[in-house]
Amino acid sequence: MACRAELTFRGEHAGVVAKAISPESSERIPRTSVSVEEDDGVLRVVVEADDVSSLRAALNSYIRWMHVAEETAKEASSR
Repeated sequence: MACRAELTFRGEHAGVVAKAISPESSERIPRTSVSVEEDDGVLRVVVEADDVSSLRAALNSYIRWMHVAEETAKEASSR
């Protein structure tokens, strides 16, 4: 793999976000490999890709999924 990026998410909803996006990591995004790990309120998503375009596409997807999961967790906890 030629490109690598790591997303780090810290916060009270890190565990919820990790559980929400973990199933996505088992889905295959073309030309990429993704790992999702959560420990003590810190979520790490490591994306490796064959090229910059694939890396960008995977990062955009994971950032969007993480944002939706966090917003949903915030809304649920405010009720």
